[in-house]
Amino acid sequence: MKKIICVMALSGISLAGFAQTDSITPLRILNEDNTKVKADYIPVTQYWKEHNIFQHLDLSLTAGTTGIGFDVASPVTEWAQVRAGYEFMPRFSKRMNFDLTIGGRPARSYDADGNRQETTFDRMSEFLYQFTGYDVDDHVDMIGKPTINNFKFLVDVFPFKQNRHWHFTAGFYWGPSQFAYAENAVESAVSLVSVGIYNRMYEKAVADEPLFDLESMGFDGMDYQPEYMDKIYKKIIGFGRLGFAVGEFNGAFGVDKYGKYHQISADHYSYDEAGKIVFDEETMAAYNTLYAPGDAYIVEPDDRGVVSVSAKSNSFKPYLGFGYSGRLVKNRDDWKVSFDCGAMFWGGTPDVYVNDGINLTKDVKNVKGQVGSYVDVFNAFKVYPVLSVRITKNIF
Repeated sequence: MKKIICVMALSGISLAGFAQTDSITPLRILNEDNTKVKADYIPVTQYWKEHNIFQHLDLSLTAGTTGIGFDVASPVTEWAQVRAGYEFMPRFSKRMNFDLTIGGRPARSYDADGNRQETTFDRMSEFLYQFTGYDVDDHVDMIGKPTINNFKFLVDVFPFKQNRHWHFTAGFYWGPSQFAYAENAVESAVSLVSVGIYNRMYEKAVADEPLFDLESMGFDGMDYQPEYMDKIYKKIIGFGRLGFAVGEFNGAFGVDKYGKYHQISADHYSYDEAGKIVFDEETMAAYNTLYAPGDAYIVEPDDRGVVSVSAKSNSFKPYLGFGYSGRLVKNRDDWKVSFDCGAMFWGGTPDVYVNDGINLTKDVKNVKGQVGSYVDVFNAFKVYPVLSVRITKNIF
């Protein structure tokens, strides 16, 4: 409430100052050669009126590649107008999927006749069903949604004195950096939880640790590991880790204890005579898992059992374009239709972040599947194409 009162007070002061300017601070009028000053003066508002500055207001509804919205426009000179407005993309969804892999092997395999063959994934899923009672799908569905919404401020310039239909436009869009988001579908939640459970068991098997921490469960002093667990652990290790093979790393990365990836600079590793990467002691101590350039990047659900992807660009996005406007209704100048074409500069290649911190457009190459198709589009377009139509009504 205090902020609102302050804004109203400042607005009142501004209006009062404007009124004083109108009455006691006239503008000087220059001769045509712009050198000598005439003796007569005119008020600011009269000057604006004579030069058609802020004397009209247009209200427009807009629709296009940046969404739907509105803007208001007013002339600032005889050859230019300013526009300000807001646009948002209606919420629609696009389904895509990640295919599961286990130990780097695909979950599905087919023979020469197109018949499904048994895979390591099939054997693992049967094992996991015995343990959890849940079936694991060989893929996870993702639901992608655009989240575009921007404020815009644009200046239209009409360069042709005898043709007021064509205009060139410059300005900017400003809004949240995230413009698209994808998360696993609800029906895939069970599979993702199962993936998390299995990978926890895999980590225990690789570390040769008991499946349960007996001390934390109140069994102090008991060191019990059934003999059959050794056989189960060997089977799990033979299956490999479960996840979604997306592509290969562009550089070296380490995974911290929270499951987040961090890129490792070349100063912290080297290659031996056999061409195998060797990390320094500091790096090996800092991360739970290390990956070399070219290693497979496997996506796994986070600690909530969720896989998510978000696409981001700069919040501030300059715009350049051109357009054409004309009458919408015959013999009426108060209704117009305009078509605009241009480019919104969103800061180069957008970032596409997975929930583990990996940027698919910069950190990974050869991204597979439907996700790879979207990443290829983002890599190809360094600017966002803007096509829009405006229906305009002159208010006064």
